[in-house]
Formats: sequence, C-alpha cells, structure tokens
Amino acid sequence: MIRAFAAIAMAFALSACVSLGGGKPPASLLTLTAAESPAADQGRAIASKDAMTVTVPLVPQAIATNRVAVSDGATAVAYVKDAYWVEPPARLFQRLLAETLTAKTGRLVLDPRQFGNAAGSTLSGRLVSFGVNVTTTGADSGTAVVVYDAVFSRDRGANVAARRFEARIPVGPIDAAQSGRTLNRAANEVATQVAAWVGSL
Repeated sequence: MIRAFAAIAMAFALSACVSLGGGKPPASLLTLTAAESPAADQGRAIASKDAMTVTVPLVPQAIATNRVAVSDGATAVAYVKDAYWVEPPARLFQRLLAETLTAKTGRLVLDPRQFGNAAGSTLSGRLVSFGVNVTTTGADSGTAVVVYDAVFSRDRGANVAARRFEARIPVGPIDAAQSGRTLNRAANEVATQVAAWVGSL
C-alpha cells in the first residue's frame, strides 16, 4: 500500500514538471532540422588541429527561452501563442550549424562538450535575432528574422575573422506552425551562408 501511494505521488510530481508556464502543454514542440546532413560512413580519424568546434552562440534575454519571440517595432517584444521550442534556440541553432558545416565543408565538426580542448578552429558568435518581426502592413503577418554574428578563429586565436549573416523570410499569419517552419528555413539559409564563408577561409 505504501509503495502504491509513493507511485501515485511520484506521478503527480512528474506531471507538475511537464507543465509549461502553468497552462495546458502545447500539442507539439518546435525544433530545427538541417536541410543538409552528413552522410553515414565508416568514420575517420584526423589530427585535433584539423578539427572544428562550434560553440553555443550568445543570445539576448528575449530569445534565451523556449518561446518564439515576436518583435513589434524597436522596443516591444511578445511571444507567439502556443509556440514552444523543444530547447532554447541557441542550442538548436548550434547543432544545425554543426550539421550544415559538416555536410557542406566535409570538416570534422565537434561539440565543445565532446572535446573541449581541440587545438583546431572554432566557430563562435552571437545569435542577435531569432524570431518574428511584425510587418508594417498588419499585426497578423510577419517576417522570420535570423541574424548571426559569427567569429571564426584558428591557431588558438592567432587568426580571427568575423562576419554578420542574416535571413528574412515572410511568415504570413503569425501562428505556431507557420512561425516554426519559416524560422527553420531562415536558420538553414543562415547556416548555408556560414558554411560557404568558413569553406572559403
């Protein structure tokens, strides 16, 4: 009997942890999917100096959340109703960058948590914008905006290059499904631009 009551108490505790903001959980969560991913192969071994590390970008507080940000003008920020990322955008974007860079450049791309002391190159940066901007034609439509300030360094910081990348794609009606799909397209467009830049360095 005691075990039964303990199991019921644990079930209630877990259900409380799943709640997002105290309301009813959304029907689904949003994520980012790379348009191009590396093909499965038998693996390879390279010197650590030839590896590349992609770090989680810095973000402003407005997008340091699993909500989808909406900007209306220069000073107002809200969030799309019932739209939640499965993880904060910074980490989702980091993984999308790594997938795209591997597929486009053929480099071995590492997560800092896999090999934090890699002697090779590092791509870091700041995710300046990752959300929807309300258009001037009406509050019911918007544009997905992804802006990434990239910093590429190698030789332990002896050589550094920096560049801003940006993508803007019309969303149409601002809802969870449309915002998620369009931000995924914009994020892939920026990742493709970054891969082309890194490949040219």
